Amino acid sequence: MAAAVAVSAPPAESELDRSGAEEEPRGDGGEEDGAQNSSPTGPHSRLAKLPLSRIKALMKADPDVSLASQESVFIIAKATELFVEMIAKDALVYAQQGKRKTLQRKDLDNAIEAIDEFAFLEGTLD
Repeated sequence: MAAAVAVSAPPAESELDRSGAEEEPRGDGGEEDGAQNSSPTGPHSRLAKLPLSRIKALMKADPDVSLASQESVFIIAKATELFVEMIAKDALVYAQQGKRKTLQRKDLDNAIEAIDEFAFLEGTLD
């Protein structure tokens, strides 16, 4: 059974700010009462795309973890998102070499095999 993952092309340079990060879409209204929302799980901004409750549940599944602060859950979620983005972009190179737009397992296998940073993943997809 072959797993496939759709990946969009990287943003054009005009969509990047000076730091290289994608610009966030701006709302029409702006901040209410000038208050800033510092909570990563606040209703106005969604900084993490993965569900934090599931990340926390996975963290607590480890017998060595008894408590997990919201900050630590958010950091783990963000790190996971960045890791998935990085490996997907590297695997996309192999998909594009095969003239495809959809990632396949063999693309991930090729990225894991070719890039030293992913050496710890060798044999995990078997």
